[in-house]
Amino acid sequence: MPNRVQWDAAYSMGHDTLDSQHRAILAQCNALADCITDAGPDSELKFQDTLVALLDQAREHFATEAALLTQCAYPTLDAHHNERDEFDYLANDIITTENFEKIELQRFLALWWVGHIVGSGKQYRAFLDKLPKA
Repeated sequence: MPNRVQWDAAYSMGHDTLDSQHRAILAQCNALADCITDAGPDSELKFQDTLVALLDQAREHFATEAALLTQCAYPTLDAHHNERDEFDYLANDIITTENFEKIELQRFLALWWVGHIVGSGKQYRAFLDKLPKA
């Protein structure tokens, strides 16, 4: 069974853009789950398209996060870059549909992103609170 993730208010970082991006990425993880449970003729193509969209959103998210963390002088920006690089490596070279079943890939992505949001993301909150509100 796929791992579906619902947005929880506790996931909020207090920054509208990042929270919106996190919600969208979790929605893509759930869309991957939908592709797995739908055994229709287009499910494989739909899964691949959804995966590509999720990875595009992830790249955009990491770029946005890095820009904001730079702006608020986050002291360990290198750790953020390392997390981004690790995700890119895992998603593009290791955890792929060539190496793993779609359900394993979906579960990994859902769990990884929840871990990012409640782990790393929460560490950024105190620094992001220093930014002027848009």
